[in-house]
Amino acid sequence: MKKRTILLYSLLGLTTLGMFGCGKGFLEKNPQGELIEEQIEGKKGVEATLIGAYAIMNGNISGTWGNYGSAPSQWIFGEITSDNAHKGSVITDQPNMNMIESFTTISSNDNLSTMWQVYYEGILRTNTTLRLLKQDQAGGKTIKAERAKEIEGEAKLLRAHYYFFLWRIFKNVPYVDENTSIDDAKVVKNDKDVQPMIESDLKVAIANLPDQKINGEGGRMDQRTAKAYLGKLYLYQKKYTEALVLFKDVIGSRDITTMPFQDNYDVNKENGPEALLVAKHAINPDGGGDNANVGDMLSGLNGTNPVGCCGFYQPSIDLVNAYKVDANGLPMLDDSYRTNPYTSDILLTDKTAIANYKLDVNLRFDPRLDYTVGRRGVNFLDYGEFPGDAWLRPEEGSRPHGGPFTGIKTMIPKSQHAAHTQAGAAYVTDLDVNIIRLADVILMAAECEVELGNLPNALKYVNSIRLRAAKLPTKTTGGGVAAAKYEVKPYLAFTSPDQARKAVRFERRLELAMEGHRFFDLVRWGIAKEVIANYAKFEGGILPVFKSKAYADKNAYFPIPQEEINKSNGSLTQNQGY
Repeated sequence: MKKRTILLYSLLGLTTLGMFGCGKGFLEKNPQGELIEEQIEGKKGVEATLIGAYAIMNGNISGTWGNYGSAPSQWIFGEITSDNAHKGSVITDQPNMNMIESFTTISSNDNLSTMWQVYYEGILRTNTTLRLLKQDQAGGKTIKAERAKEIEGEAKLLRAHYYFFLWRIFKNVPYVDENTSIDDAKVVKNDKDVQPMIESDLKVAIANLPDQKINGEGGRMDQRTAKAYLGKLYLYQKKYTEALVLFKDVIGSRDITTMPFQDNYDVNKENGPEALLVAKHAINPDGGGDNANVGDMLSGLNGTNPVGCCGFYQPSIDLVNAYKVDANGLPMLDDSYRTNPYTSDILLTDKTAIANYKLDVNLRFDPRLDYTVGRRGVNFLDYGEFPGDAWLRPEEGSRPHGGPFTGIKTMIPKSQHAAHTQAGAAYVTDLDVNIIRLADVILMAAECEVELGNLPNALKYVNSIRLRAAKLPTKTTGGGVAAAKYEVKPYLAFTSPDQARKAVRFERRLELAMEGHRFFDLVRWGIAKEVIANYAKFEGGILPVFKSKAYADKNAYFPIPQEEINKSNGSLTQNQGY
């Protein structure tokens, strides 16, 4: 075989293949250097290239800073664009994120090019794995047939995932597979729909993978992951019957009410029964953070708190108020939650009044609020009572423009910092990120049932999520009293398709908030323009900087990075409207 260096082509830019790990257990590896093909032939080489393909799930090729656009949580594209969250921090820090949040981005935005290059790196690592696997099976067959089948399934599911993320953001993306040469890749156009190829890869994964994690290793792809993903693709295509069959297979007889909601964000309870597709994270043996949560590390606290950085990704006031419940313990589906809004202390201007602010513990909330959002007066993990501005990042000389709240789901307890954070950088953690979890699948199944006219089945699915939420332990203030009148009750019935549809969509927001789904849900439901307009009116009435946020039809997708168009010598064309 001709000796050559394996290059992973980060579409229209070249990078070297590194054996990167991205998590605990089978993925806990240190980055390596450039390899020649002979070094990655055979069983060990193919398995190593597969690990390298898994590594991109954490959105990082190399380095710690600057990978936010490719974060597995999709917080920049999936949340701050929506009514759920603000970019936070100060306006002058990471200004390109402000442009994405306000739908004013241009094609030179670095978050776009990072997203494009990182996930094409992942695609090309899967292609390398598949090519080497074919060579092995055609030659020495150092890999047993059963394992070869699994490797093909894992690699193709990974490739489907990377393409799905790219398609969902850019829509018109070029398709390259293991049979595409680097020379051909340079001139592939972005004028074909990649969804059929994503579907094909997912079907191979379903056929090839076992229904349990391979060797019990958390983070590995399995058949349930593939079925959940194919169902999700079908849901985006409004193929509700086909999607529902797959979702039902994934759910099976599993009872989500026995799976604690809070365990999904507990660094000591990872690989739990709800996890389906997970980006694994790890602090490297040498103490480095390349394989940690580098895409999400900016989120959360700032200032004098135990983390000390970085103050981005703040929950919106609108999201917090969406957790209000009525006298029956149900969400306010008519948007009346915006009446008499709860704003914490953000509207106070007098320093004495701010200092003397007291939490109103008589407000009625769904308990998931205080497992999703940090708010003043409520105990924040084991850090003590969240003090507001002292742990946020204010604009110079004024209050935080991103509001009074912070996120919790990406944070880990102070007591776990020594074991699970990078030394001297407690914001770099090894907390995994759930990309698809069981609750997501259950609510997607409920959505299918509504659209197919099976309201009792949709009711059962939604109520299972709500019954689980009702079991959440009470969050307390620093004084040890309940921080709200917590209540969440099941729906007695869905009285119409419209009510059921609103209930399912609202439940997705409450359950999956700050997990990267919201904007994409609004777009596929066809309600993004209306929702964002109403949100801008409400949120902008409290925080004027958000008053001008406006969604146009072109904003369903983002511009193709200009850097990639320039490299393509005319092969790539820009999305309409940009």
